Amino acid sequence: MLAPQLPLPIPVPVARGEPDAGFPYPWSVYRWLPGEPAAIARVGDPVALATALAGFLNALRVVDATGGPAPGEHNFFRGGPLATYEQEARDTIDALGAAVPRDAALRVLDEALATAWDRPPVWIHGDVAASNLLVRDGRLAAVIDFGSSGVGDPACDCVIAWTFLHGAARARFRAALDADRETWARGRGWALWKALITLAGGDDAERARTRRVLDAILDDGA
Repeated sequence: MLAPQLPLPIPVPVARGEPDAGFPYPWSVYRWLPGEPAAIARVGDPVALATALAGFLNALRVVDATGGPAPGEHNFFRGGPLATYEQEARDTIDALGAAVPRDAALRVLDEALATAWDRPPVWIHGDVAASNLLVRDGRLAAVIDFGSSGVGDPACDCVIAWTFLHGAARARFRAALDADRETWARGRGWALWKALITLAGGDDAERARTRRVLDAILDDGA
């Protein structure tokens, strides 16, 4: 249903499997899409990729959301209120102590929680990460992994602005994305929550990468 209405290819399911003794979860088979994840691929023009991604998300949000799956445990409440993770974020800030700038982190969190999505739910991807963007010939070629998709608040799809985009690419993504200041602030809050829990529980390599993400989140005005 989504694929014909979007400007980039997405995985199209061709078969569905049911849980059994060998694998106790539903599973699917999708058509192959060529490309490499942006996390490891060479991106020819980051600003162009940011523009294309914003256009994709804008198109996704205008698809009729009637009957779409609401946020819940199945997608880690992506599309739901950030308040779901408020206490975890505050507890993690306390636990990390001097490892994070406490006042700056709380300011970002409070600004995010002061806003709410008060419009009809829209389609979200739910996990817009560099590993889920396929690049071919240096350009964004497809968006994959809709396992966290649903309908609700699109703020969580802004997170890639801090986790992958930098400088002019981040600025272009924000300018091209149909997201108001409040939605952007909530997206920043989602990015902060994920960075905090990764700093608290990740391995050394994850923490090093996440430290750079956290710096971007705290340095970037909402």
